[in-house]
Amino acid sequence: MHHYKIYRFKSLASTQDKAKEFAGKGLSNTILITGTQTKGRGRFGRKWFSAKGGLWMSILLKPKNIEKIQYLTFIAAICVVKSIKKISNLKTNIKWPNDVHYKGKKLCGILTEGIFGSENFVVVGIGLNINQNHFPEEIKKTAVSLKIIKNQTFDIKKLAKSIIDEFFVLYGNYYSRGNTGKILKIWKTYCDTISKNVTVITRFKKLTGRAMGIDKDCSLLLKLKNGKVIKIVEGDINVRY
Repeated sequence: MHHYKIYRFKSLASTQDKAKEFAGKGLSNTILITGTQTKGRGRFGRKWFSAKGGLWMSILLKPKNIEKIQYLTFIAAICVVKSIKKISNLKTNIKWPNDVHYKGKKLCGILTEGIFGSENFVVVGIGLNINQNHFPEEIKKTAVSLKIIKNQTFDIKKLAKSIIDEFFVLYGNYYSRGNTGKILKIWKTYCDTISKNVTVITRFKKLTGRAMGIDKDCSLLLKLKNGKVIKIVEGDINVRY
């Protein structure tokens, strides 16, 4: 069983940035949780709305295996889905590469960042919408919270503990032992992107095709209309459910 330490804050600019400060002090197996974030961010440096009522958390790790940190995003997503089911009895799904959603609306985003130097660290950020009643205009149509779906308030601490405990089980049993195949297998049972028609927006272009699967680097295999299968390493996808 992994031992970890939780630090709680009322408000932070970003749990990811605070975790990087902690890494500078040589800390690991450390969890940072805050009530609100003033400069929360998602992938590609996008602003992440982090008002009171959500779970804003970063897990600071010092893994031996630094080559495949994208699997830590997959582990986090699995833990979020399993914990939501356990605590709210709600079935949610994973959208490649880093979202947990309910009927196409975003509940949770995950941001994994490596800190490389004389010692290597990884920070896994999890932003989960739990008890918010409303969202800003620009994300109102695409975001949702557990409270909005279930019409009840949930214990944020309990959900956080469930996610963290699940995370360290998968991290210890599979990631630390290099068994990424098992992580991928579990992840696929919760992911509903595969075999759907999708539009992928990368930094350079927009592509349409069918999501055929995930390769061992966690990239999406996209089959284009001409039958060619290409590998998408990063991008945003719109899934037609």
